Amino acid sequence: MIGCLLIHGFTGAPYEVEPLAAFLKERTDWELRVPTLPGHGAPGSLKGVKYQEWIDYAEAELTKLAVTCNEVYVIGFSMGGMIASYLAAKYPVDKLILLSAAAFYVNPKQLAVDMKEIIKDSLHGKLRDNELFLRYKRKITETPLAATFQFRRLVSFIKPLLHQVNVPTFIAQGECDGIVPPKSAEYLFHTISTKQKKIAFFKHSKHHICYCEERDLLFTQVLDFLLEKRTV
Repeated sequence: MIGCLLIHGFTGAPYEVEPLAAFLKERTDWELRVPTLPGHGAPGSLKGVKYQEWIDYAEAELTKLAVTCNEVYVIGFSMGGMIASYLAAKYPVDKLILLSAAAFYVNPKQLAVDMKEIIKDSLHGKLRDNELFLRYKRKITETPLAATFQFRRLVSFIKPLLHQVNVPTFIAQGECDGIVPPKSAEYLFHTISTKQKKIAFFKHSKHHICYCEERDLLFTQVLDFLLEKRTV
């Protein structure tokens, strides 16, 4: 039996990876788990939550999968990609998928482009329809400063462990991501130790890569990678 754990990002929820989970469910008989990390899923619930709680919860979910599955894959989006990398470094994970993984945070160049779009919509009275504005507003107004600090502590804790990742890894990154810059994917590709690794950039994709216009291509590449036989 194959098990697959999908981990969402900071301030997010399972919806961030659910399109990919649905794609895999339709095409495999794998056991899929898409948990909600502590403090996520409801506005204001991140207050007082420590980064170790996110790691511990993901570890517990992985352990549950390992009980019934003889092969386990881990998929992580944004901050979830960093947690997924930690799990792959510390536990017998068989394959790792990193989506917009946040080894670095905030892409100033793309963020400037996004801000121009927001300002343009504001001037034309279309701000309420601008998905980027609504997402940035939600993150700013609903995320405690202490939680952001915990996120950065998590990244600082995990980055020194990346060289311990020695399982087949697929890294996907949107070139129009205003949150995680492309250099994050490049850093992960060059830092993890495995020789079985692939990196793919998606020209028109922003941060929420599972909702991008190129998602069908992304999902197909992810599944193909997971179905590949592992070489020794």
